[in-house]
Amino acid sequence: MDPATTTPDDATKEITVRPASQADESLKVKPPPKSGEIPLEFKYFPSDDGADENLLILLHGLGDTHAPFAKLGKSLKLPQTAILALRAPEQIPYLDEPAYQWYPTFDHLGEFLQNPNPSSAVDALVRTLEYLVAKCSWPAKRIHLFGFAQGGTVAAETGLRWWSLHRSTTQSASSSLATIVTICGPLLSFPTPSSKCPTPVLVFHRQPSESSGLAATALASFRKGYDDVREVKVAGGEGMPRSRDEWENVMRFWSERLSRRGPSGSGLYEVMTGA
Repeated sequence: MDPATTTPDDATKEITVRPASQADESLKVKPPPKSGEIPLEFKYFPSDDGADENLLILLHGLGDTHAPFAKLGKSLKLPQTAILALRAPEQIPYLDEPAYQWYPTFDHLGEFLQNPNPSSAVDALVRTLEYLVAKCSWPAKRIHLFGFAQGGTVAAETGLRWWSLHRSTTQSASSSLATIVTICGPLLSFPTPSSKCPTPVLVFHRQPSESSGLAATALASFRKGYDDVREVKVAGGEGMPRSRDEWENVMRFWSERLSRRGPSGSGLYEVMTGA
């Protein structure tokens, strides 16, 4: 895959920065995760510019591995952003080549399950997030999830689970994850939270007639669970964003939410929209 690897010039217009609160200050270089201490295989890369202020976690789709998504994460070159690509826990049965699924997808005849249950994958990702927060000094509100298809479903379901487990009436902003981008991955649950999750979500998908389209009801489910849902619907093609124009939607979304550490001694800043 050959995504655009830089943010287009106009993707950074009307962006401002503000000093983060003292409580937001954290280690400039985060301890890397250790193999065996999280329940999933992974590839991790610290930020290229030496300041680990954001963590982008990438979740691949059905039948893939984490290796291409680790390469993708590096190619995006997001400023002050470390990359963690996770591999789904289950090898797809009866396939010899490396091909993984986040949760059981097929019945004993090899047909797609009508009502798959992503709970096991969500459990594993929540444990991973708790480890990253507790042992690697990552604030939850600096962690961004990106998932394709089945990985997008797991990302979206995990955002809701994390919010239900960790929300606080006094510190709600710091209890939720930074952002979630799901590429053609719907929610499988029917969320009915007492309060919507404030994590901003970008739902990227293609026209419903395409193989990568979402059902007409998919956006309604997201909006029942999340307070801030943005939709990007494109025509033609399939799967992941391919062109620079398609990636611009995702890059603009991140540009509004990434945190930045200023020059040495000047503290941590949050990148916000000008609106």
